[in-house]
Amino acid sequence: MQRHAQSRRVKARRHEILARLLWLTGYICVTVGVLMSTHKLFPDLLSILHSSGHEPEVLPLRISGTGIRSRVSLLSWEQNFVPPHLSRTTKLDVTNSVWNVLAEKLWKPPSDQGFVPCVDPSPSYTGPGKSRGYLMVATNGGLNQMRAGICDMVAVARILNATLVIPELDKRSFWQDSSNFSDVFDVDHFIESLRGDVPIIKMLPEALHYEPKIVKEFQSWSNVKYYEEDIASLWSRYKIIKAAKSDSRLANNNLPPDIQKLRCRVHYEALRFAPHIEAFGKKLVERMRSNGPFIAVHLRYEKDMLAFSGCTYGLNKTEALELTTMRQDTPHWKIKRINAANQRSQGFCPLTPIEVGVFLKALGYPESTRIYVAAGEIYGGQERMAGFFSHFPNIMKKETIASTEELAPFVQHDSQMAALDYIVSVESDVFVPSFSGNMARAVEGHRRFLGHRKTINPDRKSLVALFDKLNVGELEEGPELGELVTQMHKNRQGAPRKRHGPIKGTKGRERLRTEESFYTNPSPECLCMKPGNHNVNSMSIATIEDDTGKCTELGVSLE
Repeated sequence: MQRHAQSRRVKARRHEILARLLWLTGYICVTVGVLMSTHKLFPDLLSILHSSGHEPEVLPLRISGTGIRSRVSLLSWEQNFVPPHLSRTTKLDVTNSVWNVLAEKLWKPPSDQGFVPCVDPSPSYTGPGKSRGYLMVATNGGLNQMRAGICDMVAVARILNATLVIPELDKRSFWQDSSNFSDVFDVDHFIESLRGDVPIIKMLPEALHYEPKIVKEFQSWSNVKYYEEDIASLWSRYKIIKAAKSDSRLANNNLPPDIQKLRCRVHYEALRFAPHIEAFGKKLVERMRSNGPFIAVHLRYEKDMLAFSGCTYGLNKTEALELTTMRQDTPHWKIKRINAANQRSQGFCPLTPIEVGVFLKALGYPESTRIYVAAGEIYGGQERMAGFFSHFPNIMKKETIASTEELAPFVQHDSQMAALDYIVSVESDVFVPSFSGNMARAVEGHRRFLGHRKTINPDRKSLVALFDKLNVGELEEGPELGELVTQMHKNRQGAPRKRHGPIKGTKGRERLRTEESFYTNPSPECLCMKPGNHNVNSMSIATIEDDTGKCTELGVSLE
């Protein structure tokens, strides 16, 4: 009997050892799987783990006149969505380990390398001198094209010793927005913030309405000498100079450091959105982030951009004809004949919605990822968005996370709606532009200025080659595609680097046009190394990261 009891104890001990070995084997397998998935060998591992009790509820969708809406009440996603890292219960510690490893890979911003904003003027910088006259400005383009132009015109007013009259916003372009400066920007903050730089008045005094005035279209990408000699000479004959356009009227490079720093102070500090826009924009950010990190995608797949760029890939004949006709009928779009296939193969077209979905999935983001789409009306509507939704069901936009009543003050004003998208995009955990338009460039630069927040800049030319292989069956979505896309973008995530110069081989003024925009990357003038930090020798080292595409051959006339 004693022998029998001893035998039972031996068997129990063996079972215990076997159980421990099985548990250890399982732990090792999962850990190895995590490490391998980090290198894109098993890119869907995170989605699989989420499905084991931690998957957030995916909201059913329907179409409305303004875009994508959930069937449930407008803000119910705040209560329904509980992402894995905020879950109240955890079945296994190893699951948290899996999430932590992958979350860091997906969401962690690049190192700022010790670079911080440095926009204070130099010791020799003085207040504004005696005003020689008044500079009026007619801005042109969409919101971010106007913003960059306003910043440049403040710098021009400083160079000319002029009093700046609050600029007029563009009301005649494609967007047909009736907003005035004070409707979009905090005009009092703007004037007060720049008091030590440039005198600014809200409107031209009535007594000056009949003074000599000249309307002048300033030369694009001009240096200080042009304004000090060619334009300043006009003061001898005119009291008022009006800039007929504001976009790209100042060079990106080779300007005095104090002028460059002034441009940054205007762009990132003085040119603040109007209080009602700032307040509601922050509310949208809070709603998106209330349940964890999110991606903001600037999905520039809109009618005007497709027509302007000649990008008709994936469209039917009727749609392609509509866009071609629109381009032909728009006088200020200079290029009329465009080879659509060549545009796409060279990376000059916006990524399509489904291509953005394939791209993000290949980078390793699980289908539960919450995505904010910063865009107007997507060309083709819900049908064109279906492929994106098939990869990521939790896609949000202004009309999804705000009520009709909340959006009412903004909905008839495209510039104000774009300002809301801008705020959410700047504050997002990850920003992904589908095209390098004016908004994408402005947001990227702003995120660099605020600490090099993670901005994944798609290599459209290389991606198109991969997408074409997917289309003909030479490649499939999965580990191989994930590895290719991840390696392709490991140095395109918003880390510090010097601003790019002109494209090699370009000559004359074409060289200036191909330079990277100052507002895309205000380095090195407005981002400096913290004292005592020796991680990087100098911002002049341009090889820290190479994450930007060059300007398209069609210029920068649209957002």
